[in-house]
Amino acid sequence: MADSDIETNSNHNSNQSTTSSTTSVHVTALDGIVNANSIFTVAVFVGMAFDQPRDLTLTDRTECNAGIDVERDLIVFEVISFAFFLFSSLVAQGMKLAINLLNSKETDEAFKATINKDVLRLGVVGSAGGSILGCVFLLLSIVDIIQLRLGLLSCGNSLTIHTVLALVVLVSSALSVYIFTVFYSFRK
Repeated sequence: MADSDIETNSNHNSNQSTTSSTTSVHVTALDGIVNANSIFTVAVFVGMAFDQPRDLTLTDRTECNAGIDVERDLIVFEVISFAFFLFSSLVAQGMKLAINLLNSKETDEAFKATINKDVLRLGVVGSAGGSILGCVFLLLSIVDIIQLRLGLLSCGNSLTIHTVLALVVLVSSALSVYIFTVFYSFRK
């Protein structure tokens, strides 16, 4: 019976040391999420604050001018994007706060704390999910800005189509790498 107690304790200690050693990596990852989201949040807020009237379209064809519905969509997408980035940042900050509070109990091991792995995963997934959805809605709002300035996509203007296509391909590629990295991090 004593052998099984020792085995359980040694397994617990090895799990604890593994969790503790990876906590500093999670804090760094959460810092990165907060920093990136801060930049996106400021960009969205500035975009909403300095929204210009739709008279600044660069198309000559009046039937290709975006209507009030595109302007409404732009505002809705910007607000939703702002909300997702803010959600993601607050979740990441909450996780960092929890780790730092747990860390304050062990002053000799900086940036290492014992934290429930499932809670940590849930927090990271929630924060990453908020960032991903924020990027998607930011992408949609930028597509609306392009339509307001260069003309509707439905008119077939090659400049509008190529601009939107480049934006969608690049952002989708970056989001795919980010999503893959988040899921890969849970396999380690």
